[in-house]
Amino acid sequence: MSARRTVILRAAARVIAQRGIRGLRVEELAQEADVSTSLIYYHFRDRAGLLAHTLDFINARAEHYTHPSSDPDADPRGHLEETLLLELQDTPAVVENSTAWGELRSTAVFQPELRPQLRATTDSWNDYIGDLIHNAQQAGHAAPDASPEEAAARLTALVEGLSKRWLSGSLTLERARHLLRGAITAELAP
Repeated sequence: MSARRTVILRAAARVIAQRGIRGLRVEELAQEADVSTSLIYYHFRDRAGLLAHTLDFINARAEHYTHPSSDPDADPRGHLEETLLLELQDTPAVVENSTAWGELRSTAVFQPELRPQLRATTDSWNDYIGDLIHNAQQAGHAAPDASPEEAAARLTALVEGLSKRWLSGSLTLERARHLLRGAITAELAP
């Protein structure tokens, strides 16, 4: 990806996090990214293309900060827990990403064209977490009769909800992380 394109996407994520999707104006984004509006249209064709690529950018950035340090083979359950907890950290990238993701998801209620990409991204995340749950089951660290797919869907939905509550000030970060740990225990209890 070109450096200019990355600068534009980084600025788009920041603007969406701060002002929402409705606040994303190409002219203002150009100013935020210090590029011309024609360059934005050159790279992304239209606003819908910009939103789609921004969602991809947010997801790729999340993959970097949610990569656990634990060994998935040595401790599959710990790896799963660390992966989910990394979504709840008080760093600028995580706060911005989580806020922008929430804005994109909320906007999809009224802009159905965003739904397929959001669904695909959510399915991919659920599949990854489901695989981690399955690995924990294989290692004897999770109930063998639980459905990894259903547990993954519940846990990822919980992470999103806890993230929104934490970011909006309804929960402290510590409380959100505590509740997530409890949910992981409840989902995986043998």
